[in-house]
Formats: sequence, C-alpha cells, structure tokens
Amino acid sequence: MNTVLFGIAAYLIGSVSFAVVVSKLSGLADPRTYGSKNPGATNVLRSGNKKAAIATLLGDCLKGWFAVWLAQKFGPQYGVEDGGVALVAIAVFLGHLWPVFFRFAGGKGVATALGVLLGLNIWLGVATLVTWLVIAYAFRYSSLAALVASVFAPFYYGLLFGADVTLLAVLVMGCLLVYRHGKNIGNLMAGKESRIGGKKK
Repeated sequence: MNTVLFGIAAYLIGSVSFAVVVSKLSGLADPRTYGSKNPGATNVLRSGNKKAAIATLLGDCLKGWFAVWLAQKFGPQYGVEDGGVALVAIAVFLGHLWPVFFRFAGGKGVATALGVLLGLNIWLGVATLVTWLVIAYAFRYSSLAALVASVFAPFYYGLLFGADVTLLAVLVMGCLLVYRHGKNIGNLMAGKESRIGGKKK
C-alpha cells in the first residue's frame, strides 16, 4: 500500500508542468498554444525568453530527481524497496507526459527522464547527458540527441548494475521517449526537423 502511495505522490509531482507554470509567472503565452505546442523547455525558448526556458528545464529535471530521491530516502522505512523506487521513477515520468493538472497534455519528458536517471545514480545520469551533448553537438538536432540518449540509457544502466527491475523502468522510459518523439522521427527522415540554433522549418 505504501508503495502505491509513493507512486501516486510521484505522479502528482510529475504532473506539475513547469513550462506552463513558468510561462504564466513570466507573463508569457501558454506554450501549448504556439510552436510545437509541447509544454517543454525547447518550446518555451521559442518565446524568446531564455530565462524562462532555463527555469523550465531545471524545474522539469528537478522534479524527476526529487521524486526518486524521496523514495530512496524515506521509502525503506515504509517498506518501499527497489521495485517501489522503479515504480516511482515511471510514475513521475508518466506525470510529466500526461499531467492530471493540465488536462493530460504534457511534454516529451527529456528533462524529467534525465532527472530520474540522476536520482537513480549520478553516473548513469551523467553518462546519458554526455551522450545527449555529443549527439546534439555533432548533428545539431535536439530530438536526435534525445532518441540516441534514450537508447543508450538502459545500456549504461545494465553495464553499471546488471539486469533488475530498475533496468525495466529505464527501458520503459526509453520506449516512451521514442514514442513521444514520433513526429520528430518523421521530420528527421524527411529532412524537415529544426536544427539547434536554426529557424523552425
């Protein structure tokens, strides 16, 4: 029962859409109404407010880390074991993708997934982040970098810790990230995807 409660709490934490909250506090338009209509840092950046975009990125990342940290820190005393932490990791991620507070219209989950990975293990998060940075620098596609990082994250986890229930959670997150980037995959294949620092095609 306690594991379920931790999972529900994680989902609610994930449901806080920082793109929407930060935009409202900054006097910006709702990010779900312009650009890609994705409530994430990349779309908030299209408003021209870099500070709001950075705040969104940090907020989405922090909530993923915070939910996992709570489960690891306080879960054991309530009988929440590794499987429960894995559930929390998925729950906070699902909250970001389909937030109950914002009519289930959420972001793609890249920053939140990074926060979750950093919470699970800092080296796992750093390795995945470096992968994103390398691909983004080499090809200038944020979406491609996210897709490659989502594939490598389970691989890194397996190298560090082997196969366990948390690896399954990381795999599920990776699959969901690929699913949420379906439109981007189509744009990449058609040569229509926007490059980092370039104008939207």
